[in-house]
Amino acid sequence: MKTLETPEVARNAWPRFLCEMVGTALLVLVGLSLVIMAFGTGSPVAALLPSVKLRQVLTGFLFGCVGGLITISRLGKESGAHMNPAVTFGFWMMGKMEPPIAVGYIVAQLIGAVMGCLPLLVWGAMGHSISFGATTPGQGYTVWIALLGEILATFCLASTLYIFIAYRKLRRFTPAVIPFLYAIMVPLEAPLSGTSTNPARTFGPAVISGQWNAWWIYWVGPLCGALASIIIFSFLTERIEEAKLYHFECDQRKLFRTNLASDSDHPVLRVFSWRQRSWFRCQSSDRMDGFNRTGDRPLRTHHAGSRTETENGFGRNDETTSGGRLTAKRQDWESS
Repeated sequence: MKTLETPEVARNAWPRFLCEMVGTALLVLVGLSLVIMAFGTGSPVAALLPSVKLRQVLTGFLFGCVGGLITISRLGKESGAHMNPAVTFGFWMMGKMEPPIAVGYIVAQLIGAVMGCLPLLVWGAMGHSISFGATTPGQGYTVWIALLGEILATFCLASTLYIFIAYRKLRRFTPAVIPFLYAIMVPLEAPLSGTSTNPARTFGPAVISGQWNAWWIYWVGPLCGALASIIIFSFLTERIEEAKLYHFECDQRKLFRTNLASDSDHPVLRVFSWRQRSWFRCQSSDRMDGFNRTGDRPLRTHHAGSRTETENGFGRNDETTSGGRLTAKRQDWESS
C-alpha cells in the first residue's frame, strides 16, 4: 500500500476533520430538530398532519435534504461529506482512505454529533418527550429484528451511494437522491429501529438524553450493512475514484485519491472481493494497463504485429497474433 508521509497527512487532514465535524453537527442539529417538531409531545405539526406515516415521509425527506445541502456546500467540498461512520468505514474498506484518516473522520463525526445535539436541549419538554430523537428498537420488536432493520436500511443507503458515485452520469445526482431514499426508508423501517443508518446520529442524542437502550445495534447494524454492500458491489470499486459524495476532482490535499491504496492492496477488501472470480474481472491483470484509472474512457495500447478483432458479450477485444500481447477496450457498460 502506498502511503503519504505522516507529517503531511496530519497537516492536510485537520481542515477536513474540522469540516466533517461541523457538517455532522449541522446534520444532527437540523435533522433532529425536524424530528422533534414532527413527533414531540405538543408539536403543532402533529395537529396539521395527524398521519404518522405522512410525518415520517416528510421528516425522512427533509432530513435527507439537510444531508444533501451539506454535501454540496463548501463543507462537503472540503471533507467529502461522509457525516456517517458507516460511510467512512465503507470508503476505508474499498481502500480509498488510509486508516489514520478514516479513524480521524469517525472521531470528528462523533464529536460533531454531540456538539450538534447540545442545542437541542432548548426544545425542553417537547424534545425530552422523544429523548431528543434518540433511536431505540420499536415497541413489539426484538433487538434482533431492529438489528436486521438497521442492516437492511444501511445496505440500501450504501448501495445507492456507491452506485451513484461509481458512474459519471449519475454522480451529479447523488445529493438529490438522498432525500427520496430516506422518504421511502423511514416510513418502512422506522417502526423497527428508528432508521438510524448512522452511528453518529444515534450517538449524539444518546449522550444528552442518557438513552442507551440497545445502543450497540446502531453500530453493528450500519457497519454490517455497509460491509454487505461493498461485498456485493465490489465490482464498482475500481470506478470509485475518491472518498467523496460530491465535488469530485477537488481533492487538493490529496487525501482521497485512489493511488493511496489500490483495492488489490487492501487486505480486507482482497479477502471479500468477488471480482477475482467473476465475469466483471478482466482475463489478465495486464489488461488494466490499458485502462484509464481516473476516468471511464480506455487508454489505447497498440503493439506491433497484425491484429484480429473479436467480439464478446461486453465489448471488442484487440488481439495481436505475432509477438504482441492481449489488450482490451473498456467494456461498453463501463462507459456509462
